[in-house]
Amino acid sequence: MAVTDVTEKTFVDEVLMADKLVVVDYWADWCSPCKQIAPIIEELSTVYPNVKFVKVDTNSAPGLAAEQGVLSLPTLQFIQGGRVVKSLTGGKTKGALKKAIDELV
Repeated sequence: MAVTDVTEKTFVDEVLMADKLVVVDYWADWCSPCKQIAPIIEELSTVYPNVKFVKVDTNSAPGLAAEQGVLSLPTLQFIQGGRVVKSLTGGKTKGALKKAIDELV
């Protein structure tokens, strides 16, 4: 499964209304750790077909990032049933991300 781009218009339907765990990657093109974590997110989207992976470009959707309480990048939010159940900030290893997902699925 691929990582889907989400905007302010599609966030509610794609993320909050989803019937499974959603991992939201808040990123920006100027953020080096964001660039490092992106291929890991892509890889994990194929490892966990029962988890939805989306990304939010905070340059084009700053209001959405602010509304969701994102204060630093990268931020990963794990959302189930329309609620944030876990949040990670900063660069993370693949192992750390797998552990976080495994705790929730």
